[in-house]
Amino acid sequence: MSSRRLSVLGGLLGTAVAAGAGAFAWGSLIERRLFTLRSETVPVLPPGAESIRVLHVSDLHMAPWQRDKQRWVADLAALKPDLVVVTGDNLGHEDGLIGLRRAFEPFRGIPGVHVHGSNDYYGPLRKNWLRYFQRHTGGLPRRSPNLDTAAMDRFFGETLQWKDLNNAVASLDVRGTALDFFGVDDPHIHRDRLDVLTGLIDELRDDQTSDDDTDVSRHVTLGVAHAPYQRVLNAFVTHGAQMIFAGHTHGGQVCVPGYGALVTNCDIPRTKVKGLSVWTHALRSSFLNVSAGLGTSIYAPVRFACRPEATLIKLVAAQI
Repeated sequence: MSSRRLSVLGGLLGTAVAAGAGAFAWGSLIERRLFTLRSETVPVLPPGAESIRVLHVSDLHMAPWQRDKQRWVADLAALKPDLVVVTGDNLGHEDGLIGLRRAFEPFRGIPGVHVHGSNDYYGPLRKNWLRYFQRHTGGLPRRSPNLDTAAMDRFFGETLQWKDLNNAVASLDVRGTALDFFGVDDPHIHRDRLDVLTGLIDELRDDQTSDDDTDVSRHVTLGVAHAPYQRVLNAFVTHGAQMIFAGHTHGGQVCVPGYGALVTNCDIPRTKVKGLSVWTHALRSSFLNVSAGLGTSIYAPVRFACRPEATLIKLVAAQI
């Protein structure tokens, strides 16, 4: 090969290396801190119902030193949402609860619901991130939980008075509409118990139909999960969820401009890896909001073409 060709190839290689280094610097130093609030409007409420503002927060992966993220989340309380939905992976360090308290304390008195992600049980590890390009079906980690999940749940439940939806159901009256929730523990590590959930939903609805004061037309059903695996989304639609909240995917975390996410870390289609869409199953459908989340593992602190986000969703009356 001639020296000229070698020079050209060397120049191209140098340009590619420089571009890669620049993209990594942007993603690790700047973009992962460019927190953004996405807004959506979803028509699921009964005719004539007052609108409900829902703040959806996910995948904080909180470490105690992340003060910028803590302040940004705390400032969202100024939006005065009617409801907060938290879809897991809140902890990112053994002392992550310190940061969660700073972030969520201003939301005291605002109704909320939450579920767990795997990182609410297991602290982060260094790993080969190329594994995310493999087919993901989840699985139980080969180690014991090492985070204080119970302390986090006490903060959510006792301090903030938020409802725990880990394989559970709950009801809240918000601005005159009865919101019926069901949720599961993290499907990514097979903690979801859809079999148990079925009975709990039946009991909730039996109690409502036996109550003479219950106006079924005022009820809206919402499903909550961390990881949006298809088996869970399908079950939620079958059980009548009119809207589903999920996280886990990080929106792909490292995306290609004009193409989008390379991986989803579950079996949801790449086109639904983040944002608002419609999930259809067995001739039924539900609105689905998958949050790209606000954090990353402390061992993979980079985002590219996928800014960290929370979502403010305005639920409004459905058109007849």
